[in-house]
Amino acid sequence: MDHTSAMYLGAGLAAIGVGMAAIGVGNVFGSFLEGALRNPSAADGQQGRLFIGFAAAELLGLIAFVVAILILFVVK
Repeated sequence: MDHTSAMYLGAGLAAIGVGMAAIGVGNVFGSFLEGALRNPSAADGQQGRLFIGFAAAELLGLIAFVVAILILFVVK
């Protein structure tokens, strides 16, 4: 395997993290909605945790995207 094909393979594997982040964001919002529908009075207290979970999942997706771009365009 030459260097170019290994670079593309590594970038593709790093980009999988972006899809996993989308699944994580869906789980965060789905769990919040499930809890809010079960107990609507507690939904306001859980909204801060919703945004923290969303930000954490989205951060991991952005880090995976940056790693994929770095592999493609910076690593030689």
